[in-house]
Amino acid sequence: MRPVYSVVVPCYNEEEVIRETHRRLTDVMAGMGEEYEILYVNDGSRDKTMMILRDIAAGDPRAKVVSFARNRGHQIAVSAGLDYALGDAVVIIDADLQDPPELIPQMAEYWKSGSQVVYGQRLHRAGESRFKLLTAEIYYKVINRLTDGLIPRDTGDFRLVDRTVVDIVKSMPEHSRFLRGMFAWVGFKQTPLPYDRAPRYAGQTHYPLKKMVRLALDGIVGFSVKPLKIAYYTGILWAFLGFLAALVLLVLLCCGVSGGMWWLASLMMVLTGNLLICLGLAGEYIGRTFEDARNRPLYIVAATCNID
Repeated sequence: MRPVYSVVVPCYNEEEVIRETHRRLTDVMAGMGEEYEILYVNDGSRDKTMMILRDIAAGDPRAKVVSFARNRGHQIAVSAGLDYALGDAVVIIDADLQDPPELIPQMAEYWKSGSQVVYGQRLHRAGESRFKLLTAEIYYKVINRLTDGLIPRDTGDFRLVDRTVVDIVKSMPEHSRFLRGMFAWVGFKQTPLPYDRAPRYAGQTHYPLKKMVRLALDGIVGFSVKPLKIAYYTGILWAFLGFLAALVLLVLLCCGVSGGMWWLASLMMVLTGNLLICLGLAGEYIGRTFEDARNRPLYIVAATCNID
């Protein structure tokens, strides 16, 4: 029987929490009284996550597993879950239990009332450092400015999505995926669900600073060309400042004061730095175009459980 709900759970080295995640998800979904499936995507875990998932799938036919041949990242793992999900509504939730599964019935009520996307919006983020909270605040301000408010503030990937929206997002071909932006771009009726985010149930975060910066860059470059315009206007600004510096040097020379080569060296360093920044921004866009042009698969599946 076709499930009404599919729950997509990306997993990477979650051996300490995955059994508890399945228990809580099963309790919630069984209590809703409708057909469901829980789709775990093992993103190349190096611990016992896949072994535990096999045990879970062996004891629960509603638990399905897709395992990658190598680690491909959180957004690709979620994308694979969307590809395999069969439900009329798809819930995306991380395995670390920071986003409470107990909110899924409330999301379903919004969906049944006509919302095609119901996304969790964080009010408080327990267990996160001041640095992470500060960088998140700065990031959402920057991305809202660059994307004209397209992406809701303080949101992650925790959401319920209607089948219509899922199919549209699946049809998008880009490889550098920023799913919360893609869901926002699609449109339709979208409803926020405010909640307090809990600390991790167990284990360590799998989103260090490097991955956070990469995800932030995917969101900015994937949904705005304004960084290219910033580089353009910055180039104009430095060209103007270079002209002013030349005038100052000329006036000093007329007054008999020699500026030596230091002025020129300083100006060249600034201009060279600006040029490299502009080239780097352009390279990001060109590189993403190259990735999409190669048209390689997003992921390679090494094994599955309970999936025909």
